[in-house]
Amino acid sequence: MCGLAGIAARGELSADRLPFALAALQHRGPDGQGDSIEQRVALGHTRLSIIDLEGGAQPLRSPCGRYVLVANGEIYNHLELRSELLALGAPFQTGSDCEVILQGYRLWGRDILDRLEGMYAFALQDIESGEVLLARDPLGMKPLYWSESRDGVHFASELKALLALLPSTPVLNSLALLQYIEAQHPLSRNTPFEGVQRLLAGEALLIRDGRCVDQWRHWTLNQLVSAEMEDPVAALDELMEVVFTQHQRSDVPIGLFLSGGVDSTILLGLMRRYGMENIHTFSLGFPDSSVGDELDVATRLATHFGTVHRVITPKADDMLSRLPQVVWAADDLMRDPASLPTLLLAEQASHTMKVVFSGEGGDESFAGYGRYRTGALERFFKSLLFPGTGGFRSRGDLRGAVARQLLGDRLMAVRGEWRSELATSWQSFPARWTSLQKMQALDLQHALPDNLLVKADRMLMAHGVEGRMPFVDRRVVSWGLGLADALKCDQREGKKILKAWAQTFMPADHFAAKKRGFYVPVNDWWQGNRLEALGRVLSGNDAIREWFKPAGVDSLLREQGRSHRVGRQLMTLLQFALWHRLFVESSTPSLPEVGDPLALLSQ
Repeated sequence: MCGLAGIAARGELSADRLPFALAALQHRGPDGQGDSIEQRVALGHTRLSIIDLEGGAQPLRSPCGRYVLVANGEIYNHLELRSELLALGAPFQTGSDCEVILQGYRLWGRDILDRLEGMYAFALQDIESGEVLLARDPLGMKPLYWSESRDGVHFASELKALLALLPSTPVLNSLALLQYIEAQHPLSRNTPFEGVQRLLAGEALLIRDGRCVDQWRHWTLNQLVSAEMEDPVAALDELMEVVFTQHQRSDVPIGLFLSGGVDSTILLGLMRRYGMENIHTFSLGFPDSSVGDELDVATRLATHFGTVHRVITPKADDMLSRLPQVVWAADDLMRDPASLPTLLLAEQASHTMKVVFSGEGGDESFAGYGRYRTGALERFFKSLLFPGTGGFRSRGDLRGAVARQLLGDRLMAVRGEWRSELATSWQSFPARWTSLQKMQALDLQHALPDNLLVKADRMLMAHGVEGRMPFVDRRVVSWGLGLADALKCDQREGKKILKAWAQTFMPADHFAAKKRGFYVPVNDWWQGNRLEALGRVLSGNDAIREWFKPAGVDSLLREQGRSHRVGRQLMTLLQFALWHRLFVESSTPSLPEVGDPLALLSQ
C-alpha cells in the first residue's frame, strides 16, 4: 500500500516538483521513498511495506533495464502468477507482490490486466518504446488522477500530490461541485478541478511521448456472465475460500473493523475459520446520541471469538476536531459523514496494525440495501420525473425551492446536468439484466468507487493503514451480481445467500438482528452556541459567498435551529469551506492538527 506520482513530458523534463508531490504522499508510504528519472519520464513512490518488507522497495526495474514500475496496492493472486511466470522463465528479483505486474507485462503485455486480482493503481514505463501505462483496479479500490497539458501528462495517487506537480492550481469545476452537493461526491471522471480527471475503475491509459494515445476499460461490470449452479451455498463457499485465503497474505498482522453488521461479522468468522490468531478488532459507536449503533452486537461478537477488542465512543467535539483532517485526507470533495468515525478507527488501529479487514462491498454485491427493495411503481414514477435514470438514485439532496434559494449562479447553470453520468450508466446496462442487477451495478459503478472506497482508502491511509475488503474482490462482485434475484433479497430481507452461507460455519443467532446501518449524529452537533458559531463562520466565508447565496445559507441555519433536521446540508457547506481553505486558498502538505474547524476558518 503506497503512493505514486509521475510526469511524462512532451519536451524537456523538469522533475524539480516531484519531491513536493512525494511529500504530499508521505502518509500513504511512511516506510520508504524512491524515484526514477529516465529520458522524459519521472516516477516517484512512497512505500507502506506489507509484503517482502526488506526487498520490495520501489521503483521496481526489470533486469534488462527496459521496464520501470511504481505501484500502489496489493496483488492478491501474486503467488499463483509468480509460479506461472517462473515457469516461463521470468527473472524475479524480489518477493514483492507488485513485481508480477512488471514481469507479467514483459511477457504478456496488456493482457496482464486480465490476470491481476487485487486492488491497485500503477504506472509502468517502457523505456524502449517511450510509453507509460497507467492502470487502475476493476472496482476502483485504489485511486489515480491525471492531467494532460501542452507540457505533458502528470499523474498521482491523490489530488494534493498532483496539484504539487502542476505550475498553478486549476480553476474549479462547477459540475463536480454541484455533484458533491447533490450526490455527496463528484461522479465518474469529474474532479473539483477543471482539466484533472480520475482514471475510472477498471480503466487503463497509454501515454507516448507525453501524450495520451489510448484509453480503454480493461474490465467492466457489463462483462458479467451469469452461471447456473446446483448448490449456490457450496459455490459461494468455494469462491470465498480462494478469495479470503489470498486476502490473508501479509508479512504483518491483520486486524478488523468490527461494526456488528453482517459483513464484518462474516469476516471475523472467516479469520477464525482460516486459522488467524490474536485477532485485534476495533469498533465505534455513539451510545448517548439520537442515532443507533451496533456496539452491543460488536462487543458480544468480540467476546465470543476472543479478540483483543477496542471500543471508541467519541463525543461531538472529538468528531468535529477531526473534520479538518477528514477533509484533507479525503482529498477529493466527498462528504460522507461516516468518514469521521472511519478516520478515528484508523487512528486507533495505527497504534498496533498496518492492515485491517473491512466489510465494504457486501451490500452492493449481495443486495443488502433497503433501497434495492423499493417498489417498482415508485421507481416508475421517479423515472418519469428523471428520464433515463430508471427511477433509482435519481433525486438529489436539494429540492427545487431549496436549490434555487441556496445555489449561486454558476451552480444553477449546470443544475440540469448533474445526474447525466448516472443516466448514461443506467442505459448502458444490458437489457437482459433485472432491475435489481441494474441497481446493484449503478452503486458498484458510482457510489462504491466514488464514495465508499474513497472513504475507506483515504481515511485509513491518512494514518498509514491498509484496508482490505474481500467483498470488493471482482470475483465476488461478479458472482453476486450474476446471482438470481431471489437468492439475494426479498421484500423483507437482503443478503439472503450471504447469511445462508455464513450459517454453515457460524451460529445463526449472529445474523438474527435486523440491519440497523451506521449513522453519524450530525444533527445533534449543530445546536445552541455551536450552531450560532457555525452561522457566523459560513456567513463570512469568501468561498461560501462566491458559490452560494447568503439568503439560502441563512435559511438553512434557521431551519436547523427550528427542526434540527438539516445538519447534513450545513456540514456540506462547512466541508466545502474547509476544502477550499486547504486546497485552493493554500497548500497543506501534511495531515492538519486536530482542532476546531470553525477556528481554522476564522483565521
